[in-house]
Amino acid sequence: MLNRQNQEAGPNSNQLQANDITVYNVGIDEKRAREICDEKLLQLKSEYSQEALVLANTRIKEFENALMQKMQDVDGALEAFADPSFQLLLVEAQRTAASTEREADYDLLSELLLHRFIRGDNRKTRAGISRAVEIVDEIADDALLAMTVFHSVSYFFPVTGHINGGIDALDGLFGKLFYTTLPTGHEWLEHLDILNAVRINNLGGLKNIQQFYSENLPGYIDVGIEKESKDYNTALKILHDNGIPTAILIEHELNKKYMRLALTNITQIEESTILQRDVMIGGIRHLIPIVLTDQQKIRLREVYHMYSNDDVIKNENITRFIEEWDKRINLRILRDWWDKLDINIKLTSVGTVLAHSNAQRCDKNLPPLN
Repeated sequence: MLNRQNQEAGPNSNQLQANDITVYNVGIDEKRAREICDEKLLQLKSEYSQEALVLANTRIKEFENALMQKMQDVDGALEAFADPSFQLLLVEAQRTAASTEREADYDLLSELLLHRFIRGDNRKTRAGISRAVEIVDEIADDALLAMTVFHSVSYFFPVTGHINGGIDALDGLFGKLFYTTLPTGHEWLEHLDILNAVRINNLGGLKNIQQFYSENLPGYIDVGIEKESKDYNTALKILHDNGIPTAILIEHELNKKYMRLALTNITQIEESTILQRDVMIGGIRHLIPIVLTDQQKIRLREVYHMYSNDDVIKNENITRFIEEWDKRINLRILRDWWDKLDINIKLTSVGTVLAHSNAQRCDKNLPPLN
């Protein structure tokens, strides 16, 4: 985790004296973090009438509870409450929380502040987060969903080399994201453009789902090596001679006459998680990654380049891939919506952090924004 800070002091501050220089080691626990929230809330009280203050306090407390839960789960995150710039953002988040009746916004605001701790070293990201906090209460539900889905299509990809498992993972992700109906028309785009969350490009269109995922998951689509062929026997020998488990060469789910490496694309060879070993520790099964040597990576790329280049078979694989795609209800909904978009958009830094934070709000297991 970026910006991880390990503090040895307890919840109280310890003062050390050395050569007339006073150094403070400030330890922040949940109690002190909540006290800081209350201190910042005092700055807002003058903005509301007595009648509005009751409702504002209730909403801000809901946001605070969501924030504390998330910050406590990340090592060192509570230390952010001692950062003056974080405190300024906290006040803005409290102001936004007080203004919104949408309960999901409290969770979304807490995700944005957690992201501020994780990526606080990047000034461009900080600027995007600050603006995102200001407009959370202004974004319509369907527009926020559409922006989140748009971001998720281009940002999240399955890691499993097994096609059905990868499609199921995507179906599960979008099933969690579809918390309301996806919008149609252009009104939601104009709304996001006004909020500076997207840029609209009227000159170009989008690649449809079939083309987009076929290009980004070539390991699923590429033809592979024909069974029992000379190349197949050569590939097995390469794997065996280099200490690579031959189980990585699997039957192609889209054409059972061929074998393929269990990869989403050739670049995945550089990752350390494509091969795993079952290990029993204390009676519990664990999957331990096998770190590939440079020589093994070279040999795996050699096997990948032995694939057939038959375009007819590849196109048949694409057709079968989409047939499998459409068997999943959430992916069918996604394709029907996406393929009807007749305009290209680009998310701004504000839109990106909002969309990613909203996706993480819906699925806690998603990776952080790079």
